[in-house]
Amino acid sequence: MSGNVRLLSDTLAAAKEEGRSALIAYLPAGFPTVDGGIEAVKAAIEGGADVVEVGLPHSDPVLDGPVIQTADDIALRGGVRIADVMRTVREAHAATGAPILVMTYWNPIDRYGVERFTAELAEAGGAGCILPDLPVQESALWREHAEKHGLATVFVVAPSSKDERLAEITAAGSGFVYAASLMGVTGTRESVSTQAEDLVRRTRATTDMPVCVGLGVSNPAQAAEVARFADGVIVGSAFVKRMLDAPDDAAGVEAVRALAGELAKGVRGQV
Repeated sequence: MSGNVRLLSDTLAAAKEEGRSALIAYLPAGFPTVDGGIEAVKAAIEGGADVVEVGLPHSDPVLDGPVIQTADDIALRGGVRIADVMRTVREAHAATGAPILVMTYWNPIDRYGVERFTAELAEAGGAGCILPDLPVQESALWREHAEKHGLATVFVVAPSSKDERLAEITAAGSGFVYAASLMGVTGTRESVSTQAEDLVRRTRATTDMPVCVGLGVSNPAQAAEVARFADGVIVGSAFVKRMLDAPDDAAGVEAVRALAGELAKGVRGQV
């Protein structure tokens, strides 16, 4: 069974052909429940997201800010397992046909087994993985299995990354490059970092892959701002916060759908 790396590439290319950035949503698996999380992912796509990153909840995050940590804690207390993450990918992709990635730290994959994880993700229809804490120089085993199973390997670059380091990272990655717009953890911001545009420019000098920007985008105006210079706009904490603030699970799903629609207008410059 081969994963959907080609679907991911085609989806990003289609957005570019339309003269816009892609909208990429992030939502944790198992939040507020496994079933509720699946409905939220489907709602994000139905609302206007082109791609979804499904977070694998982790007890010791290094990139996630307090909003996503809160959602992860709820998911972990609810007993979420890797099997639930795979089910989330499988059901969301089957229902929407959209590319679904998993965003995870390395330790859960290492404990689960690289071959087992990549085979199951491909079987579920997954498009690949974003691996924020896996150093490129230690990624050969992962990349071998991901390539064998048709999965993208998305690495994260940061404003602190030197040009030669950017070239090393982009040469090893596939699908797209995740450009972290600022140093620090995830979370909504009042404004988008001015470092982001420079990072995209420097990253593009090393690769033909799409460069998508995350960390800090929370509203349509910010999405439109980032869409001016990035191939994709990644939004996570704003979706999770809407769900945390909702009076019940059903309202949270509708809040995700509504925000996706607002942000979809933003990446199209309709704000």
